[in-house]
Amino acid sequence: MTNKCTVQVLIAGGGPCGLMLANELGRRNISCLLVDAKPGTAFNPQANATQARTMEHFRRLGFAHEIRSMGLPPDHPTDITYLTRFAGTELARLRLPTAAAAPQAIKNMSGSWSAAELPHRVSQKYVEVCLHRHAQQQASIEMRYGWQLQQFTDTGDGIEALVASVNGGQTLNVKADYLVGADGARSRVRHQLGIAWGGATGFKRKFMGGKMLAVYLNAPDFYARNPNDRAWMYVVVNPELRAFIMSVDGVSEFAFHIQMADDAATEALTEADARRLFAQAFGQPIDIEILSMATWMAGHALVAESFQQGRVFLGGDAAHLFTPTGGLGYNTAVEDAVNLSWKLASVLKGVAPAKLLDSYHLERHALAVRNTGYARQFADSIGLFDAAPELEDASPPGEQARTVASDYLNGHVRREFNIPGVTFGGRYDSSPIVVGDGTTAPPDAANSYTPCATPGGRPPHAWLPDGRSLFDTFHTEWTLLVLGPDRADTSAFESVAASMGLDLKVVHQPSSEILALYEAPMVLIRPDQIVAWRGHHTEAAQAVLAQVLGAGATVRA
Repeated sequence: MTNKCTVQVLIAGGGPCGLMLANELGRRNISCLLVDAKPGTAFNPQANATQARTMEHFRRLGFAHEIRSMGLPPDHPTDITYLTRFAGTELARLRLPTAAAAPQAIKNMSGSWSAAELPHRVSQKYVEVCLHRHAQQQASIEMRYGWQLQQFTDTGDGIEALVASVNGGQTLNVKADYLVGADGARSRVRHQLGIAWGGATGFKRKFMGGKMLAVYLNAPDFYARNPNDRAWMYVVVNPELRAFIMSVDGVSEFAFHIQMADDAATEALTEADARRLFAQAFGQPIDIEILSMATWMAGHALVAESFQQGRVFLGGDAAHLFTPTGGLGYNTAVEDAVNLSWKLASVLKGVAPAKLLDSYHLERHALAVRNTGYARQFADSIGLFDAAPELEDASPPGEQARTVASDYLNGHVRREFNIPGVTFGGRYDSSPIVVGDGTTAPPDAANSYTPCATPGGRPPHAWLPDGRSLFDTFHTEWTLLVLGPDRADTSAFESVAASMGLDLKVVHQPSSEILALYEAPMVLIRPDQIVAWRGHHTEAAQAVLAQVLGAGATVRA
C-alpha cells in the first residue's frame, strides 16, 4: 500500500548536511521529511574534525557544549603528530587545547583566532547523534531512516516524489514545495538532474591520492605500547608506507587509513591484510579488533556545476567532494545547510520572493570551489613529500633525514591545521543579496584571518564584559547591530521590517571598541551570521531590506 504525505521540504540524506538542515528548518516551523537509506546515524567515524566556524553555528543553535563533550575524554590531547611509525620516532607535533581547556582558551585569544569557539576533534558519528536528537525535538520534522528517495518530479509548482523503505515493504508518495539532495557522493538527486561534476579528480600522490583502505578498529593496547605523548591524530611518514590514525573515543577505538599503491589490489584486501598493515604502521605486532573496513578514493577536488535546478537543491557531498586534508568537507556541508535553510524558510513564509533562493548557488558554489582548492593544497603539501630511504636508520644519514623531515612536517602541520583564514574567511562578496559599501576585505589566506565587517563575510567577534560572546546577543533571525555610546535611530529599519514581515531585532552595544571593530554605527546581520549591510544612515532602509531578501535592485554605496 502506498501512503501519502505533504511537507514543505523533502530532504534526501541524513548526514551532517541533511540533519543540520532539519534542525534549522524545524526551528523555523517548516515541515520537513528527511529520509536516509541507512538504518540510523553513522556507524563509521568518517569526518573527525569540527572547525571553529561550525562550532559557532552549533553554539548559535544552543548545543556546542554538547558537541564538545562528545568523542574524546575532556582532558585527552587533541594534538596532531607525525612519526616514522605510530610507536616510532616523533618528527613533528602541533599541540592544541583539550576539550576541557578550549572554552577558556578561546577567551584569551585574539587576532586571527578572535572567535566564540575553538575547533573540536570529534567523530562525525557522535555529531550526527547530537544533530539527530535535536532535530527529533522539532515538531515539524519527521525523519525516516531505512527509507530512500526512489524518484521525483519537479512540476514547476512543487515536487512529487516516491520514497520507499529499504526492505521494500512500504512506499510513500510525497508532495513537497522543495527537495534538497544531501544524499552523498553518489547522489541520486544529482544524477537524475543530470548535473555534472566540475573541478578535478584522480590526483596521484604518495599519500592522499588514489585508493585508500579505511579500518575502524579497537586497539586496547595502542596507548600502553606507544612511547610517544598522546595525540588525537598520528600520521606515519616513512619510505615503506603512509598512513594516519585518529582516536575516536580516547580509549581504544581508532579510525585507521592507509595509502595503497595498487587500486585494484586494494579492493581485494582481507581482514588479515588489514591487521598486517596496521602492525607495519604501528611498528610492531599488536592485537586489534576490526569493527568495519572499506576502501575510499582520495584525490578529489570536485564541485557540482550547479547547486540548484528549479525547486531542487544540492548540498554536502552531493554538491562537492573533498580530499579530507584540512577537514573541510563536512564543515562545508554544514554551512550549505545554514545558508540554504533561512532562505527556504523566508520564501515559504512569504517574507521573500523565490528569487532569493538563486543566491544559494551563487554563494555556496564559489565557497565550495575555494574550499576544495585549499584541501588540494594541503594534500599536495603532505602527499608530495618524499620520505628519504634512510629515514628510520640509526645512522648519521638517518639522523639528518629525520631533521629534514621534522623541519618540513612542523611547517606542514601548521599549514594544514592552523587555518583560521579558511575557517572564518569565507566570503560572499559577489552575492546579489549582500549590500556592498565600496570597501574591500583583506586578502584570503589559509593561515591568517583579519576580522573585518566589510559586507559579505563573518561578523568580527568580541567578548563582552559579562563574559558572553557578541555572537550570543545576535537574534536567531535578523539582527540590526547598533554600535557606540550614541545610539542611532533605527525606527526606519524597524518599521520597514515590520511591514515586510521580517523578524528583526535591534541589539545595542555601547562599546566604542566594538564600534571601531565594525567601522560603522549600524550593521545588519543575516540569520546565518553574515554581514549583509553596514552604514551610518537609515534613509535606504527600504532598499537595503529589499535587496537582502532578493526583492530589490542593488543598493549603491
